[in-house]
Amino acid sequence: MTPTSARLLLTLGVVSAVAGWVLADVIDRAAGRSVPVPWTAPATLLILAAALVFWAVGMRRRLREKRVDPFVAARTAALAMAASRTGAIATGVYAGFLVWFVGQWWIEAARIRGFASLASVVAGLLVVAAALWLERICRIKGDGDDDDDGTDEADSAADWVHPRVG
Repeated sequence: MTPTSARLLLTLGVVSAVAGWVLADVIDRAAGRSVPVPWTAPATLLILAAALVFWAVGMRRRLREKRVDPFVAARTAALAMAASRTGAIATGVYAGFLVWFVGQWWIEAARIRGFASLASVVAGLLVVAAALWLERICRIKGDGDDDDDGTDEADSAADWVHPRVG
């Protein structure tokens, strides 16, 4: 697996922000009211970020003690990659909502939903940061993603003592 690129996350965020702005405008024109942004949105994103941080701390400790099944590490890295993308999309959508609400800041309901959108943007950025940290923790030196061939000196010594047939 290749590490998550900042360009991918930025692209997802910008495209999602445009989609969020368009969605807010369409809902306003079609339904005659603004898009609802409940305060449970940033709360949910904060819970997800906290769960990722707790998982990262536990994974880091287990990796230091070398008590991690490689498949668990790979699945955790896949989870972190999915969470970073999800956080980028959520951040973008709520940023689009925020931009739309700023255009109507004189309306109290738009201001309240704008603050909820702002809190969701901050929480989404925390999800992205926690997911990228978890992904970084799960990287293994010599896994073949770098310029090396994925072997280390112990493998070479083992080949010398007991050559592999095949």
